Amino acid sequence: MLRLPLLFALLVALALGGVAAAQPAQPAPTVAAASWLLVDVTSGQPLLAHNADERRDPASLTKLMTAYLAFAALRDKTLTPSQPVTVSERAWRAEGSRMFVEPRRAVSVDELLRGMIVQSGNDASIALAELVAGSEAAFAERMNGEAKRLGMTNTRFVNATGLSDPQHYSTANDLARLAAALIRDFPDHYALYALKEYRYNNITQPNRNRLLWIDPNVDGVKTGHTEAAGWCLVASAKRGERRLLSVVLGAASDAVRTGESQKLLNYGFQAFDTVQLYASGKPVSTLRVWKGATPEVAAGFLADQYLTLPKGKAAKLELTMTANEPLLAPIGRGQRVGTVKVALEGKALGEYPLLALADVPLASVFGRAWDTVRLWFK
Repeated sequence: MLRLPLLFALLVALALGGVAAAQPAQPAPTVAAASWLLVDVTSGQPLLAHNADERRDPASLTKLMTAYLAFAALRDKTLTPSQPVTVSERAWRAEGSRMFVEPRRAVSVDELLRGMIVQSGNDASIALAELVAGSEAAFAERMNGEAKRLGMTNTRFVNATGLSDPQHYSTANDLARLAAALIRDFPDHYALYALKEYRYNNITQPNRNRLLWIDPNVDGVKTGHTEAAGWCLVASAKRGERRLLSVVLGAASDAVRTGESQKLLNYGFQAFDTVQLYASGKPVSTLRVWKGATPEVAAGFLADQYLTLPKGKAAKLELTMTANEPLLAPIGRGQRVGTVKVALEGKALGEYPLLALADVPLASVFGRAWDTVRLWFK
């Protein structure tokens, strides 16, 4: 077993997404909500959580998935922003919050997106669903397919708006996964969530996310409210290169969901640091290869990795590496060739696969035979 020096440790690539962070000395805040979660989007690590896997009515947070599928259609060029849409009577008659579209009057895809995202318009959501999939029911099937692809294992959608239904549910964990995917996959469209108001049909409506006015670092994402759901907010803030995401479900009022979300985000930035451990594809070790066309292979990781730690703890990281010995050719790029173990102050944080950064084909018959003899003596 090789013990890695700290400089090497800070360059090692670890697959840490989803690993819970070590907790800082600063006490965690008390949060007045039925379910809540704080995630460092940069590292993918959950920092704090309460009832994060409890199934809840997501209310208008549902529209995050409606937007995700609409953004995907724009990316795939099956929709265009300026495309005119004739709104159905069903969309026009949608109950709940609305952007006040008019039946048989064309509205653009871009206007519908703003009406859904800023004004939380149910009419806009249904119009987009019908445009993308032909009907809201067919669109809900696509929503569930995308949820499965994203790993939202405790989510089921039956509509595009978030109107309450016993078979329509999600969790704080799943909603955080969805919001992070939306931010990652559609950064240009995500900018719509920072708009503070939108005017359509001579009616100006403000964004219901109050944090946009309170915290200049907050740039999204979505509010929700029904009697069954309570007051809900998924919020995200970015300071420097670091992004945090909070999910608050089932708060008692608009003011409470806003204050509790702000409390979580502030705590995450104040109590934790996020450090980059390595750059994608950068070798962190060279391992001996037997019976290969080359005697060594560079080992590392194939994606940028970050680690979130309590403030001031980065220098106390402890990393050890073990190689899969003997390492025999052929070896394919991305193949596991070892393991890196990470600990902080003696407490294990996880074990992560060390990967080959290049292919190593078999050596000639003579080369393989020679290495076979050498291995007998090793």
